[in-house]
Amino acid sequence: MDSADQGVPQQGGHRRRRFLASLGVLAIAGVAKPARATPSEPGPRELRFEHTHTGEKLRVCYFDGRAYEPEALATIDRYLRDFRTGESCAIDVALLDQLFRVHRLTEAATAFQVISGYRSPKTNRQLRADGHGVASNSMHLLGRAIDIRLPGVELTQLREAARSMLAGGVGYYAASDFVHLDTGRVRYW
Repeated sequence: MDSADQGVPQQGGHRRRRFLASLGVLAIAGVAKPARATPSEPGPRELRFEHTHTGEKLRVCYFDGRAYEPEALATIDRYLRDFRTGESCAIDVALLDQLFRVHRLTEAATAFQVISGYRSPKTNRQLRADGHGVASNSMHLLGRAIDIRLPGVELTQLREAARSMLAGGVGYYAASDFVHLDTGRVRYW
């Protein structure tokens, strides 16, 4: 794991315990699905990112072939934080798996450029007030969305690869040069 994200306070242990406890409650209720590998994607899973606003870079193996790596996930949570406020939240592992699959589908040799990962309620309200057209109930608020581009891959190719997975929302923003991915219901705009 290699992180250029220095100086971000760790919330690791407490947040992990809270997350694991909530999974236990959901599992007892029969609601939570165990975090397992997608059968079509065996082996370790690695992601590479470059943040367009902070300049930070990250290369991380978040799945070792058998299980998600808690420390790697915590590193990703910090990396995809709201760069305006410094706040972070747990990023949905399904979103990470979507990114992994899109990267493989496009056969890209480059890192994802991140425009926006997690977005705090304060930032979301400000962006709405400034007329940026963000949703009041954005999936970014839940750690379930990301806005990206992939150097060397045409934006339309990135969009089509994401759509081909039938796994969540895919937004195409040609004028702003990015694609939005989320883990909500399948939909396109």
